[in-house]
Amino acid sequence: MKAIDPKALFRLSVLGPLVSRERLERGELQRIIRELAEREYAIPGTRRRHLGEKTIQGWYYTYRAQGLDGLMPKARADRGQSKLSEAIQAAILAAKRDNPRRSIRQIRQLLETAGTVARGSLSRSTIHRLLQQHGLSRMTGSASLPEERRSFVAASAGAIWYGDVMHGPQVPIGGKLAKGYLVSLFDDASRLLAHSAFCPGETALDIEGVLKQAILKRGIPLKLVVDNGAAYRAHTLQGICARLGIQLIYCRPYAPEGKGKLERWHRTCRSEFLSELDERHITGLEDVNARLWAWLEQVYHRRPHEGLNGITPLARYQQDLSKIRPLGLLAAKLDALFHHRVSRRVRKDGTVSYQGKRFEVPFELSGKTVCLVVDPHTEVVVSVEDEKGEAIGLATPLDALANLNRQRRKPAPVDAGKIERSGANLIELVHQQYYDAKGE
Repeated sequence: MKAIDPKALFRLSVLGPLVSRERLERGELQRIIRELAEREYAIPGTRRRHLGEKTIQGWYYTYRAQGLDGLMPKARADRGQSKLSEAIQAAILAAKRDNPRRSIRQIRQLLETAGTVARGSLSRSTIHRLLQQHGLSRMTGSASLPEERRSFVAASAGAIWYGDVMHGPQVPIGGKLAKGYLVSLFDDASRLLAHSAFCPGETALDIEGVLKQAILKRGIPLKLVVDNGAAYRAHTLQGICARLGIQLIYCRPYAPEGKGKLERWHRTCRSEFLSELDERHITGLEDVNARLWAWLEQVYHRRPHEGLNGITPLARYQQDLSKIRPLGLLAAKLDALFHHRVSRRVRKDGTVSYQGKRFEVPFELSGKTVCLVVDPHTEVVVSVEDEKGEAIGLATPLDALANLNRQRRKPAPVDAGKIERSGANLIELVHQQYYDAKGE
């Protein structure tokens, strides 16, 4: 699987609230685009924090027509150049410097009223790029009305999963007490835990591990709603969701009510599971997880749920088995979808290092920098790729003892008698000149 450009993944994450909707009401598209344009983003490759409405709208229609490939960045032939005359550029810059609070709309209106430019001839993006090149780009904020919130439930199991992390108890990890983190994926319609596990951290790798197990157990969700934490913004997680066709949606910062059902699950876990956990039987995360999974399957999933009108989460989930997306043919390559790629330089002995372990790769790659395809969960290097993402060989764990008696390839011997010499030779020239001069 080739890596997906980070900019394309970012654009897909911005479009989450749009492309995750099955149907948009009249006027809803422009309203959501305006809301998205008012947010701040960590935009790859730039210090800008905002996006224009036309930019977001263009991404949306391109994605609908071409899918993820349409979001791949394309180099501009006119990058760094402005088609505006020097007089118009000077007028725009002067208008902004004279009043830094002027918006692009106000600048355009000012120039049109003054007769500097014809009406409708100057686009917002042109003005924005010019201001950006001169460090004068500034998006102005706007007053916001109270947001309307309504209780809702997904139409069927597997339609919406929520992901979040809860800080857990201190447990023995690596020979010392450390905090465990409960990573959970929660199905909205059935209140069933697709998978939940205590992990040593709340990194992207921990979340990806839980997601992989959830998919194996409960199929592929249509949407995955998460918060804005760095772990959920990881390119590896975004790439996995994109390849599986999962719409990754980010909750608005400081708005935990967007995942109220999952927060309610956390309270239940604390009051009913953690409060009853007997620490005398806990020697590590494995013991905590074994008890968590038993409690989920035997108690929580089989207990009538008030929010489901007395139906158990398991029974509600089973009602929609025909609507859940199965793995199908993806099952054979699921491991590959979760592989990571890291850059390494091959040593002279044909080995590379990953997580403190050494692996042998084709000896011809010695001294070159390659891309290792790794299984981050087992810490094993699977194969090697070139810079274009093409496979160029396998990787195997180094067995130094076996290499002691290993048959090594040697270069073919050269038959000196078959070597054909051509061209001038300094030694022969001086030899001939020296003895010719002496008459020998």
